[in-house]
Amino acid sequence: MARAVPAVSRALDILELFLTDGTLSAPEITARLGLPRTTVHELVNTLVDRDYLSAEPGAPTRYRLGIRLFQLGGHFASRLDLTREAQDVAAEIAAACDETVHVALLDGSDVVYVAKVDSTHPVRMVSAVGRRLPAHCTAVGKILLSAMSPEAFEARYPRGRALPAMTPHSITSPARLRQHLAEVRETGVAYDDRESNEAVGCVAAGVYDSTGHMVAGMSISVPTIRWNDQRRAEWTELVRRGAAMLSRRLGHRGIEM
Repeated sequence: MARAVPAVSRALDILELFLTDGTLSAPEITARLGLPRTTVHELVNTLVDRDYLSAEPGAPTRYRLGIRLFQLGGHFASRLDLTREAQDVAAEIAAACDETVHVALLDGSDVVYVAKVDSTHPVRMVSAVGRRLPAHCTAVGKILLSAMSPEAFEARYPRGRALPAMTPHSITSPARLRQHLAEVRETGVAYDDRESNEAVGCVAAGVYDSTGHMVAGMSISVPTIRWNDQRRAEWTELVRRGAAMLSRRLGHRGIEM
């Protein structure tokens, strides 16, 4: 393993302090990291000279992250490919459970699958990338709907208008869906109990980007012949982990599993 350069590590330690604090002074940085005062001043001055830190306007002895980090972050974000990252993480989660894993986006009142990895079992869910389904009938759709504002939800699902059903188990009432989504927000996961396919159950969790917005959902889909309470609990934790992994790849820092 290559040897780490201490000065670079210390400079990065300083920058990472600003992930939780908007501004810091040199004495605060010294106290947090336990470094010599002269070392902190030299590193901070170097970071300021290179625009990785900047002095706080009106408070020149306090510092905040500089424009260079914004430029680097923007360049990194522009190179992220959600579909590619989703396919990679979905493959890892599918390998762990040997069930079908999807990643989907919300488009109007539908979900669109953008990544999929199949189970190797002979009996498995049949689907395809690009397929559209009514969001309210799917676990991945319900997790995405749970992040919508009340106004956006009302625009898509006006009160008193029945929702289309895919199976006898589908939710068809906007009022019932609204109540159900409140429970989804509480738990952070959504389930499809034979609502889109009478032979399949699903569990889904949300995927977040660097701004903290839910941008996709990840689900594990399982034929009901393999669905039981014990496995449901295992798949719930696994899909949470997969969604957190994909979120981190997209720059989100708020999910730890």
